[in-house]
Amino acid sequence: MPTIVSIQVGRPATYVYERPTDGKAQAWRTAFFKEPVSGSVALADSGVAGDEQADHENHGGIDKAVLAYSADHYAYWRPLLHLPDMPYGGFGENLTIVGLDETTVCIGDRWQAGEVAFEVSQPRQPCWKMGRRWQIVDLPKQVIQNGKSGWYLRVLNSGQLASGIAIDLVSRPRPAWTIARASHLLYHEPDNVAGLQELADIPELSRAWREELLDRIARQQTF
Repeated sequence: MPTIVSIQVGRPATYVYERPTDGKAQAWRTAFFKEPVSGSVALADSGVAGDEQADHENHGGIDKAVLAYSADHYAYWRPLLHLPDMPYGGFGENLTIVGLDETTVCIGDRWQAGEVAFEVSQPRQPCWKMGRRWQIVDLPKQVIQNGKSGWYLRVLNSGQLASGIAIDLVSRPRPAWTIARASHLLYHEPDNVAGLQELADIPELSRAWREELLDRIARQQTF
């Protein structure tokens, strides 16, 4: 059964980055660095207690309250990136989950994990901060290519959550739309207007993704 194996939170902090182009130090601020939570933690529609965002324009909010990532991917990434000690939370996720990945999670899935009810809202779109966190510039590109992105969750019912709690699938209204399929459509099928429209019409999809899909459709229709 899918199980939460680790929970992480982070607060914005300033770090120094050495630019590979010229070696100059550059300060940057992020909450990407996540630390594990011991014991139980409260979740609400705003996310995990103690977790914050440095960039409120692109992160956080009800549709992206919690970032989940497959624990099963770490066995792939650690040797590939030469990071044998990469901890859970290394991809900025709040929940590290064993037994689920982008091919087995669908948009609109509803889960129950202890007291907390979740709904899957969208795939995660990797940003440059992921690469800077590990000083691997093309890491976001690698994630886009292999689809090991993670996904976002809404919190439908608040409560306490702890590592070791199993996840029950309550309902799956959109079985055709896995996270993997949605991500592949966005990044690799820019001309598939019918697919873009079908995904945009899913009511459980996050508003940000819907707006981006509709914008792409509009651009296609201008040609």
